[in-house]
Amino acid sequence: MQSALNLFRNSKFLRILLTVVIILGVICGVLVFLWNHYSITSVTITGNSHYTDDEIKDMVFSGPYSYNSLVLSMMYRNRSIKDIPFIEKMDVDIVSANSVRINVYEKAVAGYVEYLMHYMYFDKDGIVVESSNRIMDGIPFVTGLSYDHVVLHEPLPVKDPSVFMTILSVTQLLGKYEIATDRIAFDADGKITLYFGNARVALGTDDFIDEKINEMHLLLPQLQGYSGTLHMENYVGEEVNFSFDMDKEEVPAEDTGEENAEEENADTEEKN
Repeated sequence: MQSALNLFRNSKFLRILLTVVIILGVICGVLVFLWNHYSITSVTITGNSHYTDDEIKDMVFSGPYSYNSLVLSMMYRNRSIKDIPFIEKMDVDIVSANSVRINVYEKAVAGYVEYLMHYMYFDKDGIVVESSNRIMDGIPFVTGLSYDHVVLHEPLPVKDPSVFMTILSVTQLLGKYEIATDRIAFDADGKITLYFGNARVALGTDDFIDEKINEMHLLLPQLQGYSGTLHMENYVGEEVNFSFDMDKEEVPAEDTGEENAEEENADTEEKN
C-alpha cells in the first residue's frame, strides 16, 4: 500500500515537473521568436546636425533590450525624448518589426558667446537655449556684444536686440555659401567683422549683407595665407574695388637699426 502511494506521489511530481519544463520551453521559444522577429536591423535618423548618428543611437537605445522594436515601442509610446542639449525633442517611430525612424528636432541656434568659462548658445531672438563646455561645429562664435549677466532660457540683455536678427542673417548666409568663420565680431557702432584665421573681412553695417557675403565668398580663396583686412564697408550694391590692408610684419629686435646702432656704439667704446 505504501509503495503504491509513493509511486502515485512520484508520478504526480513527475507530471508537475514535466508541465513546468514544457511551459518554460514554450516561454523560451516565444521569447526567442519575439527577439529574432522584432530585432531592429535598420535605423533611419533625420534632422540631426549637432550630434552624429551614433550619438543619437546611444541616447535612444539605452536599455539592454532596447534594440527590440516591441520593447522600444513600449519605452517611447506616445512620448518624445527631451532634456537633451541642443535638441528640442526626438520622436521614435516604429516603421516595421525590424525598422525604426528617429526624427530629431534641434533647437534653432544662431550663435554663442563665452561667459564665466561656459559657452552660452542663443537662438534668433537672443534667448539663451543652452549652456555647455562644448563647442559645437557650425555655430559661430560672437564677440562684441555688451551684457552684464546671462540667464538660461532668457534673452541676452543687450542694448539693441535687433542684433540677433543680424547674427541669424549672417549665419544663414555663411551656411548658404558653405563658409566657416572663426568669429563674428561687432564693434561699438554695431559694425560687423568676420575672422578667417589671420584674415579679416570688415562688412560694416548689415546693409546689402547678402550681396556682401556673396562677393566675399568669391574673394576668400585669394586671402588664404595672407594676414590683413578686406574692406567691404562701402559696398552699395554696385561693382566696387575692395581694398585689402596687409598687416605690418613685426621686425625682431635683433634686426632693427636701433639695436645695430647700439652695438656699433658699444664697439666704439671698447676700442676707445
